[in-house]
Amino acid sequence: MRLIAVFLASVVMLQAQSQPQKSFVGTVAGFRPEKAEIEIETDSGDLVVGRITGDTISQQIAPGERDLKKATPIKAGDLSRGDRVLVTLETGATDIRRIVVMSVTDIARRDEADRADWQKRGVAGIVSAKSGKQVIVKNTTMGGSAETAITVSDQTTFKRYAPDSVKFSDAKSSGLAEISIGDQLRARGQKVEDGHSMSAQEVVFGSFVVKAGTITAVDLQANEVTIKELGTNKQLTVKFTGDSQLKQMPGMPMLGASGPGGMPAGSPLPGGPPESAGMPRGGGRAGAPAAPDFNQMLDHMPPATLEQMTPGSTIVVSSTKGSKSDQLTAIVAIANAEMLIQMASMRNGGRDGGPYGMGNPGMGAPMGGDLGGLAGLGFGGIIP
Repeated sequence: MRLIAVFLASVVMLQAQSQPQKSFVGTVAGFRPEKAEIEIETDSGDLVVGRITGDTISQQIAPGERDLKKATPIKAGDLSRGDRVLVTLETGATDIRRIVVMSVTDIARRDEADRADWQKRGVAGIVSAKSGKQVIVKNTTMGGSAETAITVSDQTTFKRYAPDSVKFSDAKSSGLAEISIGDQLRARGQKVEDGHSMSAQEVVFGSFVVKAGTITAVDLQANEVTIKELGTNKQLTVKFTGDSQLKQMPGMPMLGASGPGGMPAGSPLPGGPPESAGMPRGGGRAGAPAAPDFNQMLDHMPPATLEQMTPGSTIVVSSTKGSKSDQLTAIVAIANAEMLIQMASMRNGGRDGGPYGMGNPGMGAPMGGDLGGLAGLGFGGIIP
């Protein structure tokens, strides 16, 4: 989506140099058919009403296409809410001289294909080492942990999540030098057959915090929940935006019956194989499927809604490091998270103290360190 905005904005600049008409980029927000008008929410947050006339030039262009010569004519009536548009108004009027459309349906189809490609050709994990043109990431599976060596080049593109940003598409241009040990990282490129190395074409990374707590209140009108953080009992406000992803942990039996550390690494999941809970199987050593890593599990968890959240239930939330320590803007949140917390506690051997292995210092620490607890599972928020 950011690429689309950058492209359309560049077109606006080019047109502004040669035409006196006012041009802007935005999203179709509504229609006024009785007046042949459309409502457009600009990227700056303004609402502009433009009128379609018999002289309006209406065109459509594919997402990602940069050459306006490849735009094709459409009817103004083919527009839909959510379409991205470049609009040029007649000088001193609200009449639309030209409108170039990127269909919301085409964008969704493109984004879905891109997400599938990130899953197919991507790896994710916590940066555990960095040397020269190589970055080592560690990710956690149900059977232990695995490392992947990611080799970058001068052609590799780098993007970094900014503070208070929750959108994958809003990550800012960056470089290899800004990657630090403990960052969460996701890369896409050419995997080597052994599955333990990759030549990266794209790298997205960031520093995240992970919080786990018990829901004490749900405010549907404000799109917020209040939680009591496990391990610290601190009250936190978690805000959800249209870009936040809310997932539901599958209803599987709790891992093991003997508490934290009661299930050895590599033991099979209780309640059936991974795919029975909507989790994928992956290739592993000859003759045995590899346990899914946490990012695979997260990709396959069913969605949830804020209406399903209830006081007393447990939630795990990832966020970038914002300016207020008691407020989070959720990138990803997982409801019904008791089993996830037990997984983290088992993996950490209960070293943090408390029933969930989170007694000290709590789960508010940046991802990284010894890769223990929830952070060690790779839970952060880099989801295409």
